[in-house]
Formats: sequence, C-alpha cells, structure tokens
Amino acid sequence: MEQRHLGRTGLRVSRIGLGTLTWGRDTDEHDAADLLKTFWEAGGSLVDTADVYGDGEAEYLLGKLMDGLVPRRDLVISTKAGSVPDPDRRFDGSRGHLLSALDASLSRLGTDHVDVWHVHAFDPYTPLEETLQALDLAVSTGRARYAGVSNFCGWQLAKAATWQLAAPGVRTRLASTQMEYSLLQRGVEREVLPAALDLGVGLLPSSPLGRGVLTGKYRGAAPPGSRGASEHLAPFVAPYLDDTASRIVDAVSTAADGLAVTPLQVALAWVRDRPGVVAPIVGARNAQQLTAALSVEALSLPDEICRALDDVSAPVHRYPDHDWSTL
Repeated sequence: MEQRHLGRTGLRVSRIGLGTLTWGRDTDEHDAADLLKTFWEAGGSLVDTADVYGDGEAEYLLGKLMDGLVPRRDLVISTKAGSVPDPDRRFDGSRGHLLSALDASLSRLGTDHVDVWHVHAFDPYTPLEETLQALDLAVSTGRARYAGVSNFCGWQLAKAATWQLAAPGVRTRLASTQMEYSLLQRGVEREVLPAALDLGVGLLPSSPLGRGVLTGKYRGAAPPGSRGASEHLAPFVAPYLDDTASRIVDAVSTAADGLAVTPLQVALAWVRDRPGVVAPIVGARNAQQLTAALSVEALSLPDEICRALDDVSAPVHRYPDHDWSTL
C-alpha cells in the first residue's frame, strides 16, 4: 500500500487507515484479529482508536493482538483522549485529564508510546494553551511521537496550529486533524481543509463512506447485521438517509457501473485523493468488508468522474467563502 507523510512531518502512514470504533463492543476478538491481520498483510500501518471506544475495550483488544499477531513496530497507532461520559461536560481538555487518559491508554495498549495522539474535541471550558501543553508534554516525555486534534472547526484548528508553530522546538507542531469527510459530508471544505493545507496539518477523514450509506446497501431497507439495523448505531446512520444523500448515492452507483467497480471503491477513492487528505479511516465490521475497501488501492478515478461527483455533492458555500464581489 502506498505510504503518505502525515502533514508536514517525517512520519509516513498507509493511505488507508483501520478504524476500531466498534471493537470490544460489536466486533469481538476473533473478528478484530482477522481485520488487523488482513490490514497488515495488505501493507496497512495506520490503526486508529480512542480511549472511549468500547469504554476502553478497543484499546485493550488492540494491545492484546499486538502481543503476538502483528509486530508493534509495523503499526502506526493513533489514539484520542478528551471525551468524557459526563452529560454536563462532553469533553475535558484539561492538562490533568488528558495526561491521565494517555497513561491509561498506554496501559491498555500494552505499549510505552503511541505514534499519534489526538485531542478528541475542542473544550470551550479549558484554555486552549493548556490543552496544547498536554500534547507538548506527551511528546517531550516520549509517550507520544506526534500529536494532532480531532473535531476542531476551522478557527479552532487554525488557532491551535498557529500557536504550536509560534515556538518551534518548544511546542510540537500539529501533525494531523481527524474529521468526518465524505461525498455526503463535505463541511470541512469550508474552513477546516483550507486551514489544514495552509498550516501543514494532514487530514484523516473519518466515516469516508458516509457512515456506510455510500456503499449503496441502504438503497432499500437496512440489511440485517448492518449499523443501520443496529439499535444503538441506527441514529448514527439516519442523517444520511434523506433525498439529498439518495441522489449522491445514485451518482456514485452510476459511476461505479461505468468503471466496472463497486460504489464503495468509487466513494473511497474520491475522498482518499482529495487535496490535503492523508488517509481515510475505514471502520469495517469484518475482514470481507475490509478486503473490499483495500481493493481501492489500484483505483484512481478519471477526472471527468471526479468532476461529476464534485458537482452532484457540492455543498452550498457562499459568503464569505466565495469571492464576495460576485455575489
């Protein structure tokens, strides 16, 4: 699998990442082992997790599998911290919480460091410089090799990345930002992606298949065993089952028919090759689904197909994103 630099750093990662959102909950140890081995054998290296996935079970399971199935040195482990199970405060970006969470993650993973450590979301109740200092401490103490953020909007990302760049050699530059991005969700193109491109921050798209909808499997009723048929994940899929999404899915399917490939391959290739994207994170449920996603490695979409998909999925961005003099 082709490798790409993570932002403006020397770290190289596979251009498709493996997500573990359902590990330890819907994905058991056997299926997780098949997924990790399939990914590794295909040349994949970037494995993404978080301290809240499966209430910590995803990290624990990944650490257990690294103990014998796949060599730790062959993987780029990315995890996140900051989400908390508190109805009054969803995110805690305080230095104390983040560093304690990182130590707990390392214990569950059974490793002395993670390769990339992300702040899971912006915390409006903690000074940003305090949150970012936790990243500096994690890197300076060797507990993390690189640092990034997740779910920061445009101004938040720009402020954080600029703050880190203001003291080179003292503060660690942001290597990456993880955000939802697909043909069904192009909101990052408004401000996040331009900021990331300007400041050298690599984009790691989550839900690159529109929460599974872009595969076309929801064009009828939700198939048994799918996330859309799951009681706790159906609300996650539901926002992308409207008429607008249906038109985009139809266009993806038409493109796939014309290229003699699958809708999954078309949708994944489109987001993988967008400017600023480093590696879409694919959260397959089983090895068969993952193999289908990894088959996109040999596919590059023709320019005319990309333009057609761009047009049908174009979000409405007007003032102040477009030249105001033309409005």
